[in-house]
Amino acid sequence: MKLNLEEFKAWKNKKITLLGMSGVGKTHLASMLRDYNWFHYSVDYRIGTRYLDEPIMDLIKQQAMLVPFLRDLMRKDWIYIRNNIKVDDLGPVLSFVGKLGNPELSGVPLEEFRHRQALYREAEINAIRDIPLFVRKAREIYGYPHFINDVAGSLCDLEESGSVELLAQHTLILYIKTADDKEEEELIRRAQRWPKPLYFRPAFLEEQIEDYLREHQLQYAAQMEPDAFTRWVFPRLFHSRIPRYEAIARPYGYTVSSSQVNQIRDEGDFLEMVELTIAAG
Repeated sequence: MKLNLEEFKAWKNKKITLLGMSGVGKTHLASMLRDYNWFHYSVDYRIGTRYLDEPIMDLIKQQAMLVPFLRDLMRKDWIYIRNNIKVDDLGPVLSFVGKLGNPELSGVPLEEFRHRQALYREAEINAIRDIPLFVRKAREIYGYPHFINDVAGSLCDLEESGSVELLAQHTLILYIKTADDKEEEELIRRAQRWPKPLYFRPAFLEEQIEDYLREHQLQYAAQMEPDAFTRWVFPRLFHSRIPRYEAIARPYGYTVSSSQVNQIRDEGDFLEMVELTIAAG
């Protein structure tokens, strides 16, 4: 939603969505605001605990059943395994999404990777649709006056307009962009140093696989080294998402830089940043 400065200041129960690439400070900022009576809704946490919980557990159990000792214990129901995802540690979700490439190097085969990508997309859409419910629950059940939504970086790639429109209807969208080329390069370097599983638009994924195979003189995705492909594709994904984020922020929200976010130390700093951004138009 769009508000003028007076409307924002008078907004008794503030509801804000943080949008941007992983690494720009969304989760850090949302976690900080928890200390100031803001309800922190993490889309990825909701994905892992509600919409992908069973597929995640099935994958873990499938791997455990390959170990004879664990297989016997599980068949006799002597042990159980559970998903222990945390808001600031999305390991189970990342492990489920996986990295495309050679299965002998812990990669995910192409057809299975496409399947998991589709499941993740559906789960993200459903987690976003839950936001109005949690806005109400945060206030009526848990007593939080304000709501901060830490949305997944892949929102711009869902190609499902209903999700963005729902966020714009119920929250003020704040897009956090990288401050400059130097910070952009550092974010890309971090992602390449510690490559994480990613969500890709289907058309983008197919195009990148084709380019990677041609560039590295390979024939099949199963020949790709998973971490190498993830490092190679991340800068391309990053740059493809920037205009998509901007296309959301221009009509529906506001834009701040990661350097501004890095200077925030408390709720007062955060609200001042938002107010200055709204006042600047």
